Amino acid sequence: MALLPSCCRHCLPAVTWLLIAMAATTAVASLYNDIEQTWGADHSFFYMDGDGDQTLALCLDETRGSGFQSKEAYLYARYDIDVKLVANDSAGTVTTVYLMPDDVPWEYHDEVDMEFLGNVTGEPYTLHTNIFVNGVGHRVQQFRLWFDPTADFHTYSIVWNPKHIIFLVDGVPIRDYENDAARGVPFPTWQRMRLYGTLWNADDWATQGGRFKTDWTQAPFYAYYRNFSVTPCVPSPGVAWCGDEPPESAWFDQGLDAAALQRSREEHMIYDYCRNPNQNTDQGLPRECTTD
Repeated sequence: MALLPSCCRHCLPAVTWLLIAMAATTAVASLYNDIEQTWGADHSFFYMDGDGDQTLALCLDETRGSGFQSKEAYLYARYDIDVKLVANDSAGTVTTVYLMPDDVPWEYHDEVDMEFLGNVTGEPYTLHTNIFVNGVGHRVQQFRLWFDPTADFHTYSIVWNPKHIIFLVDGVPIRDYENDAARGVPFPTWQRMRLYGTLWNADDWATQGGRFKTDWTQAPFYAYYRNFSVTPCVPSPGVAWCGDEPPESAWFDQGLDAAALQRSREEHMIYDYCRNPNQNTDQGLPRECTTD
């Protein structure tokens, strides 16, 4: 039996590795300097792409996937990163961009997820978003992307400030989770979070509920990341830091295009936990899904 191709960092030309080494030592700020590989290090590598951008390739084969994290953690910030997803038959694979804290027990952790669920060739990707607060998630909203995310890089962003968690795709808002603490709605407010990226196998649920499994004859699978940036939260004038922003302040409502957000929901949302009673408990809809 012939061996399947495996993830291979040596598949890149030697000159590419020379450019990487030069960039890592001379650049003031670079992807290489801002993130670190966390698992599957032998299944991920940095290289210079055709546009001259320093890029990290994550690889998945039948043995393991790979992942990275930002070197710094932040309490309130905007995180932006460009991603090009696994091409062709990516069923069963999941590429991620998410926020999570360090050293917090799992049952109390906060998390903000963007997960790209692989597709059968010809079918669109699903962008799966979720928010955990104090260890509780089940706040899933899913979207169909309106472009081919495997043909080129696109920018995926998470804005997290004292009033909102906003998900954006190429600057277009697709989801807004508001801090409505006055009504008892949970919101992450105290755990410093890093940005993570991973490529892994989840064929028990990822593609049409697990109906389509990963075709390992198509392996290795690659996802690509570049142009990572973090913009720490800036409070309104006269406020010491973002956590002291008064609830009545409209400072962090600025820049949220309500019309664009509504269009995204109408045109691209395919699942909303607030509209699906099967995922809610006998206690009824979550508080954030109600108006009372």
